[in-house]
Parts: sequence; C-alpha cells; structure tokens
Amino acid sequence: MKMLSAVDRYLARLIAVPMLGTLVIAAMLLVLDKMLSLFDFVAAEGGPVSVVWRMLANMLPEYLSLGIPIGLMLGILLAFRKLALSSELDVMRGVGLSYGRLLRVPYMFAIALALLNFGIVGFVQPLSRHAYEALRFELRSGALGASIKVGEFTSLGKRMTLRIERSRDEGRDLQGIFVRAANRNGQTLAVTAEQGRFLATDDPDTIIFRLRNGVLVNDAPGYESPRILSFSSHDLPIDLPQIENFRGRDVDREKTIPELVLLSRSPGTPDKLRHEVRANFHFRMVEVAMMLLLPLAALAFAIPPKRSTSALGVFLSIIFIVTYHKVNQYGESIGALGRIDPIIALWGPFLIFGGIILWMYHVIAHRPGGQPIGALEVVFARVGKMVGRLVRRSRPVAEADS
Repeated sequence: MKMLSAVDRYLARLIAVPMLGTLVIAAMLLVLDKMLSLFDFVAAEGGPVSVVWRMLANMLPEYLSLGIPIGLMLGILLAFRKLALSSELDVMRGVGLSYGRLLRVPYMFAIALALLNFGIVGFVQPLSRHAYEALRFELRSGALGASIKVGEFTSLGKRMTLRIERSRDEGRDLQGIFVRAANRNGQTLAVTAEQGRFLATDDPDTIIFRLRNGVLVNDAPGYESPRILSFSSHDLPIDLPQIENFRGRDVDREKTIPELVLLSRSPGTPDKLRHEVRANFHFRMVEVAMMLLLPLAALAFAIPPKRSTSALGVFLSIIFIVTYHKVNQYGESIGALGRIDPIIALWGPFLIFGGIILWMYHVIAHRPGGQPIGALEVVFARVGKMVGRLVRRSRPVAEADS
C-alpha cells in the first residue's frame, strides 16, 4: 500500500507541473490576443486605458473554461509520455499496476477540474460576460467618459460642441480646448482655453468643466457686439446627455444553469428563445462531460510505439480537443436555429467522440502491443523520412550553386 501511495504522489507531481503550465500559457495567449483588439476598440472609442484591464478580467472565466480541458489533457498526456519514454511505465505494468489503477490520480484531477469548470461555465462566466458587454456599452454610450475624442468635434447634447487638442493623465488634464454652446433664446457662448478639467457635482446629470487661461465670447440677438472676456479660471456647467441603461441578462449566454433550466421549461418562453436556451445549456454540459473522458484519451495519445520517440500523439491530442470544441460550437448554432434538436446536435458528437476514446483506450490497455494511432505513426514516420531525403538531396545542389 505504501508503494501504491508513493506511485500516486509521483504521478500527481508529473501531472501537476505540465497541467498548470499549459493552463497558464493557454490563458495568457488568449488574453494577449484579446488585449490587442481591446486596445484598438478602447482607443477608437476614446476610453481610458484602465477599462482594458477591467474588460480582460471579465474575459478570464471564458478563457479558463477553454484552457482547463487543454491543460488537463496535456498534463496527463505529458506525464504518461515521460513514463513511457523512460520505461518507467513498463516497470509499473510489470509489478502488476494496470492502466485502470494508474488512472486513479488522473481521474482525481479530472473530477476536480470538471467540477471547477462546471462552476465557471454554469455560474461565473455568464455574469462576467454580462459585465464585459456592459463595459462595451458604456464605452460606446460615453458613460465612461469615452464620448470625447481628442482632435475631433464632439457634440454634448443638441446645443454644445467640444474639441480637445491634447489629453494627459488618462483624460484628467485636457489642453487646447474649444467649446461652443447655445440656448433656446439664441444666445451663444464660444470659449477657448489652454487647460481644462472635468469635475463632478452633487447632481449626477451635471458636471463642471473648469477652464484655465482662456477667452470667452458671449453673443445674443440683443447685443450690439459680442462680449469678450479674458479669464484665468472659469467654471462652465455642462448638462450630461441622457444615457439609456444597459439591458439585463436577457441573452442565453449570460444566464446561469438554473436560469437556463427554468427558462426552457417555462410555458411562456417563445420557441426561438427556447431553442437558443436549450442549445446553450447542452453545449455547456457536453463540454464539461467530455472532461471525464480526457484521461482515457490522454493515455491513448501519450504512449508512442516501442523504440520510438514520436510526438505525433501530442499533436493529435490538441487537434482532437480543438475539433471537438468546434463541432460543439457548430452543433450549438444549428440547435439554436431549431433545425436539429440540441440533444441530437450536441450529445450525438459527444457519443461519437466518446466511442473513439473508449476504443482507443481498449486498444492500448487490453490488446498486447496495441497502438491506437499506430497506422498514423507509420505514415508520419514515412513522411518524415521522405522529407529528410529531399533535404539531403537538396544540400549538394545548393552547395554547388554557391
């Protein structure tokens, strides 16, 4: 029993390091890819840079839901691949440890991560996605101060136009200011100032634009000539335009699992919305359910043929899990349209991929010398040899030309 517990601890260490590393790398790659588009979006809308970090934080649950299955698969795969290449797996099998026994620790990881992923996709991700969309809405509507763009004329309401030449300190220090305002009586006000700053007031619908070192020109129909005033400091009240409130969590992707179940069973739910809700619910379920089969798939992909160090299994495992995710996305889309029942569109591919995984595990675990991807390994080896020959043949020609 002590030997078995030592094996469990050894396997746990082998799995944990690549699993955590893969999870962090996958999440960071997704974050970096999204960060570039968010910077472009926020810059185009004129919003503060700090909004980018808030938006990325709200996208992290979605990235974790994608990275956790990949990390689990590669963590288990790389651990068993290391055991196979160092012949430690043969020793463990020789002392009576079956593949089923060796999968005890991987399944501990799989069950724990499946529960974690269920909590993320079922409860955390819908709320964070709604918060992300709310930030996008506020940027477009100007609720975050994003409606004033540097170098452009911006309308604040129907009777005020503003232009800013330069902005510093994330919009707190404005320079090169021009303001033109008018009222219903025909009175106009034109102001130029070197510097300015927005200040909040007790009235949420009004802010103060404090201007420094400028000139004010006031004109009205009853004036014989415009009145000009130079000032070192002038407070200009600005009535904020009315901004509509952001919608509620009405989208199926922003509903938690209990809310999806209640909405799908409610008799008052329209058929179109019911299809979308059911498709999204089953999409989340099959993504989590597949995690319980990933240890079997990782084991089958991990063990190369004897006297081979081919990494084809690692490559195929990534293709396998990404293909399954894309098939599920397609199944969700056609299920949401009502063309196919979501149960068939999503659980059908799950059964097919699950059947492939079980067959691969049966071959590797119960057939002596079995290799589920053996044929692909042979083809891959032949292609590698052909490429090597072409490279060797091309070298003398290149040297002769030089």
